[in-house]
Amino acid sequence: MNKYLKELILWALILLPYAYLVTIWRELPDKVPTHFNFEGKANGWSNKTTMLFMPGVFGVGIYALMLAIPFLDPKNKIQQMGDKFFVLRFMLTLFTSALMTYLLYAGNAGSLKNPGLLVGLIGALFAMLGNYFQTIRPNYFIGIRTPWTLENEQVWKKTHLLSGRLWMVGGIVIVILSFLITNNHILMVVFGILGLIMGVVPVVFSYTEFKREKSLLRNEQVE
Repeated sequence: MNKYLKELILWALILLPYAYLVTIWRELPDKVPTHFNFEGKANGWSNKTTMLFMPGVFGVGIYALMLAIPFLDPKNKIQQMGDKFFVLRFMLTLFTSALMTYLLYAGNAGSLKNPGLLVGLIGALFAMLGNYFQTIRPNYFIGIRTPWTLENEQVWKKTHLLSGRLWMVGGIVIVILSFLITNNHILMVVFGILGLIMGVVPVVFSYTEFKREKSLLRNEQVE
C-alpha cells in the first residue's frame, strides 16, 4: 500500500470523531459531562468547547508519538518491521477514534448508558495486540520489554508467543463478559483481575525463561 494512502487512512480515523461531533454539536448542552463513576453517572463537567479539543489531543497525540518512535530507535528495529509497524499504528488509531467517538456520545447522552461497552472496547484492543505481539521482533519500544526479553532473543520470542495468546484469550473473554455481566462493580473487579493476570504472567514468565536459558547454557559449557 502506498505510504501516503496509509497516512490518509490514519488521518481519516483521527477525524472520524469530529465528523460525529458535527452531527451532535447543536444538541450538546453548554456543560457536558467529561468524567463518570463506575455506575456510568456523570460526576465531572466541562464547557462543551472541550469536545473540540479532546479528540484532537488524543488522536493527534497518538499519531505523533507513533510517527516519532522509529526516529528514536537507536538500532532501527522498528523500521525493519515494515508493514507490521503500520498495523500497530492502525490498531491504536482505530481504538482511539472509537474511544473518542464513544465518549462524545456519552457526553451528548449525559451518562455512560452502558459502561460495559467501554470495557469491551478495551478488551478488543487487548485481543488485537495479543495477535500482534506474536509477530514482532525485539525492540526497545513495543511489546513486553523486560530486562530478560531485551537481553535474550529466544526469551523475547517465547514470552511474546505466550503473552500474545494470553492477551488474545483474555481480551476475547473481557469482550464476552462485558456483555454478560450487568453489574458494573463486578465487571470492573473482573476486568481488573484479568488485566493483572495479563500484565504479571508475561513478566514472571520472561524471568523464569531467562533463568532457564542461562542454566541450559551453563550446562552445555560444562559438558
